[in-house]
Amino acid sequence: MGSRKVTSSEPLDWQGKHVTVAGLGVSGIPAAKVLHARGANVTVVNDGDDARAREQAAELEALGITVRLGDGATLPEGTELVVTAPGWKPDKPLFTAAREAGLEIWGDVELAWRLRGPDAAPWLAITGTNGKTTTTQMLASILKAAGLRTAAVGNIGVSLLDAVLGDEQYDVLAVELSSYQLHWAPSLRAHSAAVLNLAPDHLDWHGSMEAYAADKGRVYEGNRVACVYNVADKATEDLVREADVEEGCRAVGFTLGTPGPSQLGVVEGILVDRAFVEDRHKNAQELGEISDVNPPAPHNIANALAAAALARAFGVPARAVRDGLRDFTPDAHRIAHVADVDAVAYVDDSKATNTHAAEASLAAYESIVWIAGGLAKGATFDELVAKSAKRLRGVVLIGQDRALIREALARHAPEVPVVDLDRTDTGAMLAAVQEASRLAVAGDTVLLAPACASMDMFANYNKRGDAFAEAVRELGS
Repeated sequence: MGSRKVTSSEPLDWQGKHVTVAGLGVSGIPAAKVLHARGANVTVVNDGDDARAREQAAELEALGITVRLGDGATLPEGTELVVTAPGWKPDKPLFTAAREAGLEIWGDVELAWRLRGPDAAPWLAITGTNGKTTTTQMLASILKAAGLRTAAVGNIGVSLLDAVLGDEQYDVLAVELSSYQLHWAPSLRAHSAAVLNLAPDHLDWHGSMEAYAADKGRVYEGNRVACVYNVADKATEDLVREADVEEGCRAVGFTLGTPGPSQLGVVEGILVDRAFVEDRHKNAQELGEISDVNPPAPHNIANALAAAALARAFGVPARAVRDGLRDFTPDAHRIAHVADVDAVAYVDDSKATNTHAAEASLAAYESIVWIAGGLAKGATFDELVAKSAKRLRGVVLIGQDRALIREALARHAPEVPVVDLDRTDTGAMLAAVQEASRLAVAGDTVLLAPACASMDMFANYNKRGDAFAEAVRELGS
């Protein structure tokens, strides 16, 4: 890690500044309103021109904000700054024109960072391919258990703009950040940050794995106290080594094994801190037990250790780590136990929308009937199947790209029975659960961990998980 002293940015004068906001929606509309309220001349551009977009445009135009629908490619004349929704790809013509004009391009995270007040709460930032939301919520629960005023914000559904500009005063914020958001946040400097893991994802957006990793690594830039990395994922440690941080910032690892100095880990079922203790070469601090983590699956214990590391970096006592983990309830569709039917457990991990997440989910159980398939998003499945083959009692495939998984199973687990449901209708989930129940025996887990996106069959992963749960209930009725 390199070291430097990072100073805060000067307050900006927005009066009369010509700002183009790219994209309507959950980040674009609040950004446009905030900038307009500060006296900026705001023009919103949007690719779409449907009924919803026209309704949103009318709301903004009533405030005096200019909106151009159906034309997100052209840079409005006189633009001095571009603020973009995080999902807009960097190679869009609008951004090419902005760069050629020497303009800065910010995302909603960058805007929130720039607009925060001089006494604003520090940010504890979390990114990674999988586990971000759970870890961020765990961190917020731990901070609350320590008596701190906090909120889980960012890519988690709570706007950072609302958090930094609202009336509520916070001591610290638990901030989930996507690779998209980090790409457009050049001046973000967190108190401490964690990259949980790295696996190929969103490569169509970033262009390459190297670019994806580099954007994730931005979360470490300018960290003050700790850069938290995954000992089992060397790529995360490499990002720490490349980061330019403040003097005195430390690299802190988390591991499911016995921790070394400057690490958090597990010893005989106990969560242990050897980073934020006096004489970490000789001493360790008990933080809690594996049983305090809900659910105590391996990848979720890793999430808990990452959250604990960030909390400890902020000075949270060990007891609050334990209490916060005990208080935490995971969101639906994240390795959620639905029911036991005829001594078979049915588990919904519809949130496992890529191979990395599915691998972690499959590793949590010994004997599995796996329900998988959907939109592959360019993924390959050989590594996932090879690593998980010994755990598979059977597989039920659904969705548009199920053939890719079937072919990987033929190569790496030819002895595993496979039911290929040639269906992409929403009713296929009931058939999938029924087929899985026929393959399962007492003690098995029927696991929905699709390793794919849901949009070929369902509106989102929540609807897919709901369909699974309903099918399980019907099975047990």
